[in-house]
Amino acid sequence: MVIGKSIINVNACRFNFCRILVCGIISLFICFWSSLLVAQGGNLAFWLTIDGAIGPASHDYLKRNFDKAVEKDAQVIIIQMDTPGGLDASMRDIIRDIIASPVPVVSFVSPSGARAASAGTYILYASHIAAMEPATNLGAATPVKITGFPGGDAFDKDPESDDGQKQVPQDPMTNKIINDSVAYIRGLAQLRGRNAEWAEQAVREAASMTAEEAVSEGVIDLLANSIPDLLSKIDGRTVNVLGQEKTLSTESMTVQRLEQDWRTRLLAIITDPNVAYILMLLGIYALIFEFSNPGTIFSGVFGALCLLLALFAFQVLPINYAGLALILLGIAFMLGEVFVPSFGALGIGGVIAFVIGSVMLLDTGVPGYGVSIPLIATFALLSAAFFMLILGMVIKARQRPVVSGMEQLIGGVGEVLEDFDSHGWIRIHGERWEVQTSTPLKHGQKARVTALNGLVLTVKPYSNHSEQTKEG
Repeated sequence: MVIGKSIINVNACRFNFCRILVCGIISLFICFWSSLLVAQGGNLAFWLTIDGAIGPASHDYLKRNFDKAVEKDAQVIIIQMDTPGGLDASMRDIIRDIIASPVPVVSFVSPSGARAASAGTYILYASHIAAMEPATNLGAATPVKITGFPGGDAFDKDPESDDGQKQVPQDPMTNKIINDSVAYIRGLAQLRGRNAEWAEQAVREAASMTAEEAVSEGVIDLLANSIPDLLSKIDGRTVNVLGQEKTLSTESMTVQRLEQDWRTRLLAIITDPNVAYILMLLGIYALIFEFSNPGTIFSGVFGALCLLLALFAFQVLPINYAGLALILLGIAFMLGEVFVPSFGALGIGGVIAFVIGSVMLLDTGVPGYGVSIPLIATFALLSAAFFMLILGMVIKARQRPVVSGMEQLIGGVGEVLEDFDSHGWIRIHGERWEVQTSTPLKHGQKARVTALNGLVLTVKPYSNHSEQTKEG
């Protein structure tokens, strides 16, 4: 019995020892794995891409990945750019995110042949490090929307300049926009210690320069041939992040490229001015069709969805409300042509208002952010055909008298077969029908059918010979 108890105690000790050993190994593994994850997070670079015009989709893409970089403890965010410019509101939102980012942001104009024009130049100036690949360029940062103001050209030659090439804005509104943009980009240049004088030229005179010139003039920090080359060259650099000096260690950094996801691509499609324009018109026409033919359901649901998507796009796009009002007025005029015989005056006026409003709707001047003229012309013709031909034919067909079924009896004229005060019989269309009336009728008298209640007709005396009748 004693020997048995000793064996049990030995086995229990061995079991406890193994359990402690296994728990210790698991704990060490967890600590090692956590340390490994922290090390990987701290030695990580996020690679983002801007390819094309800068808009709400670009800002949403960058903002969400900036937040992800903070969560993953990334050391550097690289924004590879090739852009002709973009919307001012989206550009300023992106710059605010760059300035407020606790992770250093490196803007890199790449590949060869790429550019950072207009809004791209501002983003380069705002970044902690600005780099370009050889054979790229930047500049032309003049707000292009100013060319749409009345009063002739936005710029006139300065009569006091020797070469007559200096451009000075003459319009007060142009002055206001130019000076605001100059102050903005000079502030970014002073924040990052870059060439503020050339930045002002890029705004006032739409100046541009190559990557090699930008390095020599102090506009950017360095040239790089690729992302690995860029990481190698910025290794050991000190940047100011939220008021604190931070030294970068990027020599053996892991690069994680974050492509645009479905949300960004969907937002880019919806906020495309041409798509938003099509969605708006499809939504309006589908709802008009639903209201003119209640009960279709599909057209109502489809129209509501299209219109809501268009309104969302217009919320983030710089639309001209006068242009939107002209489009709606043009649609109303074309619709009025169906009901009011104006000999084409309303229809032609509606088409003209529709075209002018469509041109004015999104006249930003930014490449990629305007409604296509061929698209406007196509929809103008389709709208005129829809309202003045198709919808007009539908409405006229509905106004025609019914020629089949029991409903054709309404409005018909029959002959009374016997004297009666309230209920009796008439002959109409060669058939005997029971009728009811509030006026006594005599044998042989004519009576017009006004309503149909099951198999009983409601009639009244017929005496107006000027009305168009149906012979019984």
